[in-house]
Amino acid sequence: MSGGSVPRLVIAAPSSGAGKTTVATGLMAAFTEAGLTVSPHKVGPDYIDPGYHSLATGRPGRNLDAYLCGPDRIAPLFLHGAAGADLALVEGVMGLFDGASGMGELSSTAQVAKLLRAPVVLVVDASSQSRSVAALVHGFASWDPGVRLAGVILNKVGSDRHEELLREAMDSSGVPVLGALRRDGRAGTPSRHLGLVPVAERRADAVESVGELAARVRAGCDLDALLALARSVPELPDAPWDPAAEAAPVTGGTSGGRPLIAVAGGAAFTFSYAEHAELLAAAGADVALFDPLHDERLPPGTRGLVIGGGFPEVYAPDLSANAPLRAAVAALAASGAPVSAECAGLLYLSRSIDGRPMCGVLPAEARMTERLTLGYREAVALRDNALAAAGTRVRGHEFHRTVLEPGAGPDPAWGLTHPERRVEGHVSGGVHASYLHVHWAAEPSLPRRLVAGAARAAAEAAR
Repeated sequence: MSGGSVPRLVIAAPSSGAGKTTVATGLMAAFTEAGLTVSPHKVGPDYIDPGYHSLATGRPGRNLDAYLCGPDRIAPLFLHGAAGADLALVEGVMGLFDGASGMGELSSTAQVAKLLRAPVVLVVDASSQSRSVAALVHGFASWDPGVRLAGVILNKVGSDRHEELLREAMDSSGVPVLGALRRDGRAGTPSRHLGLVPVAERRADAVESVGELAARVRAGCDLDALLALARSVPELPDAPWDPAAEAAPVTGGTSGGRPLIAVAGGAAFTFSYAEHAELLAAAGADVALFDPLHDERLPPGTRGLVIGGGFPEVYAPDLSANAPLRAAVAALAASGAPVSAECAGLLYLSRSIDGRPMCGVLPAEARMTERLTLGYREAVALRDNALAAAGTRVRGHEFHRTVLEPGAGPDPAWGLTHPERRVEGHVSGGVHASYLHVHWAAEPSLPRRLVAGAARAAAEAAR
């Protein structure tokens, strides 16, 4: 089977809260337990759901975001992630037709399904309806003829009688029922201020939850019919995305060796796109993970640093207590080595979070608030820096309940151009720190530039 014809399904819903993540993760785990190699994907910028997908399948969870990466990259990125898989499952975002605010179908689950030529299975919360479910499904099936709504999974069904009424109603809809799942809170996943609690923070419990989801899906869904539907797809004409072609290698040091770039991980820094490490490696860097909660030193030979998103506000006491690593990060930044920090990384580089000392690289203080800052952004680099050349335009995403004061330094990281105009973030020496999450697959010049800076730092250290 060629990569372009990989079997695939999109798991969508009429709205958030219907149970997409429950059903998608359960299906991924059930098919994996049945011996299939399953490639997991998530529509939108979400970092947390892909962690559960990865746990269910043993493969990296990957995002498909047409706003961040552009519609033309969706199929290539999908094919890259799904290479070697027997089945690909794509969990949608929000409601099926909900996308970037004010921009039509852009970044919606429906758009991604059309770009992938994939059938859609709609997860419906049936808890407060019976016959009306057929009208709801009919509306979703007929709204956009370009979307193939090929099946329904009824979720939160109350009883055998309730299921019987729902199935009778659906008989007239022309859309087959491919599963019915009872209401069951035992396999739930805890949430907090930014959504589900990440896998890295509750791995043992998460493994148990995913196992329970797989059992529920096996009992309530027609896996054979779902797999047959997934195999009914046409071939995609696109070539898989190739990080080696996107990021030309950069040699580092006088000896031509590869510079080492350390990437923060662990429970406090769980937000990362899988393609970022692939692009760094393709650009010529060696990539080493470290955990700021536990590691007291950066990986030996570190010449560049990437600190992505996560929950430093939750782990502020432990991050603050690791004074040796905070000092090491500050020393690396002071040396001029390139440091890219997004959101949580921005806070970690500040003087403090809620009064607890952090790395002190940036002259700013961070604190938790009740206000959620959320949405897509367009931005431009105002001057040359370690991550972006002046004039580089990117699309990004903000998602946080913290405030940094001041929010922008004398040299801001970005000038935001849409949906509002303001400056944001801090640039100082080799440091680029911002709240903005950017997907590097859309702008591979960013990792290339970061690796080039690390190569220069390695050459300086070798003198």
